[in-house]
Amino acid sequence: MVKNRSGLFCTRAKTWGLVNNMHCMYIIKRYLLSVVFILCNSCALLAQHILKESNFKHYIDGFNQNDIEYYHNFIRNEDSWAFLSKNIPLLDCPDKDIERTYYFRWWTYRKHIKKTPDGYVITEFLPNVPWAGKYNTISCPAGHHFYEGRWLRDDTYLNDYAKFWFRGGGNPRSYSFWAADAMYNAYLVNGKRSNIESLLPDLMNNYAAWEKEHRDNNGLYWQIDDRDGMEVSVCGSGYRPTINSYMYGDAVAISKIALMAGRLDISKIYSQKASQLKTEVQDTLWDAGANFFKVKPKAPNAQLCDARELLGYTPWYFNMPDNAYAPAWKYITDTTYFKAPYGPTSVARNHPGFKLSYEGHECQWDGPSWPYATSITLTAMANLLNNYRQSVVGKADYYELLKTYAASQQLKNDKGKTVPWIDENLNPLTGDWISRTRLKAWHNGTWADDKGGVERGKDYNHSTFCDLVISGLIGLRPGEGNRLVINPLLPKGKWDYFCLDKILYHGKEITVLYDKFGTRYKKGKGFMVWVDGQKKAFLNQPGKVVVNL
Repeated sequence: MVKNRSGLFCTRAKTWGLVNNMHCMYIIKRYLLSVVFILCNSCALLAQHILKESNFKHYIDGFNQNDIEYYHNFIRNEDSWAFLSKNIPLLDCPDKDIERTYYFRWWTYRKHIKKTPDGYVITEFLPNVPWAGKYNTISCPAGHHFYEGRWLRDDTYLNDYAKFWFRGGGNPRSYSFWAADAMYNAYLVNGKRSNIESLLPDLMNNYAAWEKEHRDNNGLYWQIDDRDGMEVSVCGSGYRPTINSYMYGDAVAISKIALMAGRLDISKIYSQKASQLKTEVQDTLWDAGANFFKVKPKAPNAQLCDARELLGYTPWYFNMPDNAYAPAWKYITDTTYFKAPYGPTSVARNHPGFKLSYEGHECQWDGPSWPYATSITLTAMANLLNNYRQSVVGKADYYELLKTYAASQQLKNDKGKTVPWIDENLNPLTGDWISRTRLKAWHNGTWADDKGGVERGKDYNHSTFCDLVISGLIGLRPGEGNRLVINPLLPKGKWDYFCLDKILYHGKEITVLYDKFGTRYKKGKGFMVWVDGQKKAFLNQPGKVVVNL
């Protein structure tokens, strides 16, 4: 076929008087070399995928079988495997709670991909809710949407979603939203500079609007707890570690994007904004006696709230605090404070305001465990373990909290069968999904339309999990340039094997695996990283490696 095609090309070329015989032989040679190159690369692409998609299809089949598809968007259940098998990194590990939850959360995430006249968007709720914006979008969890969805191989969905918030009718300031940071961190995975650079004016305008609407003369940002997505909180509204951390993260991201775009003047301005805000947060929102970041009410001469709330870990999500503030993390492993059987509590358990109420508002932040906040805390802890020198918490603490988070994502259905489940707020002591228990009998013993209708919180897209596994537990740390840092947070000796495969990163195919005995993946013993089918790093045990791409 190659000979016929090249011969036909030469015959036509000579007929047209374009080439002589020697030139024709040159063309044939180049053609053959190009075919060999394509075939070799195709073989490499096949060779580099160590895991088989078909080995994990049973998870998706099971989720579909146990599901009642009350609502659907772009990708229905019947098409879910076709989409997921082409788009998600594959995970193989001995902890089946983590593995099952990993595939479950990708299965739920694709439910929220919605095709609109303005491109794709990602939703928080599957049913339409009265408080949502255009196309049922809500900015509150959008930062999570970008961190989670950045690992999809097709970046069309997040590219459209980013533009929607500023050019398609989205309202990025209806709730607190770390837009610039989230979009920049999505870029760190796909490596496509033109996309993020084109958003620079939008991100700057958004930041300026936040400054105008929510920044006070003291340099801090204020927010209503409800607009942080954290209604009925113990400490309430005011200068909150949440919004101030988000704005710090956005300033850092805009500075980096501007530097990429060659706008050194803008980069310097936003770097200074970040530095000044960091100083204000550490000077004003840190309670030295309690060793914790806290809310400060806006009232004149107000003191810091006396409660430790889980949101006090938010600054580490953006690598804001200095090393000296690490002692705050001792409370995350203490049952007197945040540690609980089904996830960290939203306020310290020893505070008088802590409660688990089944009365009043269905979404309360005065005790229940929220996947939204657990995701932030785990990302913050991963940053602490990667980027700080401290001995307060370690890899075992990260693994235990992630395990607790994975195991909590379940429900015993009406048939008495325990199925994977993600919803709104969780009773941290019993594992009951509080808002669901409340809402299913809200009006005349059943669901209420003004609350979102039947199973409002089912498959709730308000948190991350897959990103915590990829960038935290397995340790693929996205960054700029041609260096890839991988630093697994798996405790030593915990697993005999794991493999994260089909990762598309900066246009490269990445595989990270560990095989203690060399028998599971047939690639030899040890910890290794593969790039485009070539082994680029090796250690006897999982550990930090830096790979040049």
